Amino acid sequence: MQRLTPHSTRSANTRWAWAWAWAWTGVGLGLVLALVTQAPAHWLTHAIEQASGERVLLQDPQGTVWNGSAQWVLNEGPLNVAATPNTARPANTTALPTPLTWQLAPRFDWTHTRLALSATVASACCTPQPVRVDVSPLWRGVRVLISDHTSTWPASWLVGLGAPWNTVQPEGQLQLQTHSLQWTQQAGVAQLQGDAELQLQQLATRLSTLRPLGSYRVRVQGGDPIALTLDTREGSLQLTGSGQLVNGRVHFNGEASAAPDAEAALSNLLNILGQRQGNKSILKMG
Repeated sequence: MQRLTPHSTRSANTRWAWAWAWAWTGVGLGLVLALVTQAPAHWLTHAIEQASGERVLLQDPQGTVWNGSAQWVLNEGPLNVAATPNTARPANTTALPTPLTWQLAPRFDWTHTRLALSATVASACCTPQPVRVDVSPLWRGVRVLISDHTSTWPASWLVGLGAPWNTVQPEGQLQLQTHSLQWTQQAGVAQLQGDAELQLQQLATRLSTLRPLGSYRVRVQGGDPIALTLDTREGSLQLTGSGQLVNGRVHFNGEASAAPDAEAALSNLLNILGQRQGNKSILKMG
């Protein structure tokens, strides 16, 4: 019978130690991988809600951080709550008719030689094609690039944001088109490049018995400063104006007027929209 020498015993113990070390390492890596790939969707939705000041709520999340869905709800914010003895819930919210779905995936940005995060989002009611959003880090900042797309959203959805939308109670469709739209924030300075066009189609409001009021177009042109323009496509209520977005604040000057055959029907609305000057109402912000 062969006897084990002290040296062979130590060698066997070492092999067993290494085997156990590798086994536990494999278990640890497996757990980390499972945690990363199967992270629950509510981790992402909670982060978005906090980042938006609870103006954007993603309720009833399903799936994972990387592939999930939720109900997209707009809310006036954390101050808009109705407290109960045990909880506090948003007092007024509006949700999209269909859930929002998303897919996240890391990718390598060869143009700028950096790792980025690509998100594809869609909702059956509003996005004929999924919208892609690429987020990449910058030195002391971040870049967000939105793919060129056309999407349509219900105007009534805005009521959840509170004033003035909850007073206006808009109805109609909002059609958004983007072109080379890119937002960057670096060293505390935010910039917008590209342009976006928002068409308010067949807009109506509870503030007027005339329905619809008309269709309008808002253009946003990136640059320094960001330029804003408003014009009327068609309708009895005529809206025009222009302005700028400077340091996060809107500076806008415009006017509202009524078509000759609708002056009586729109007189009260013109009084609400701004300061009256004859048959016009002056629109001013900032």
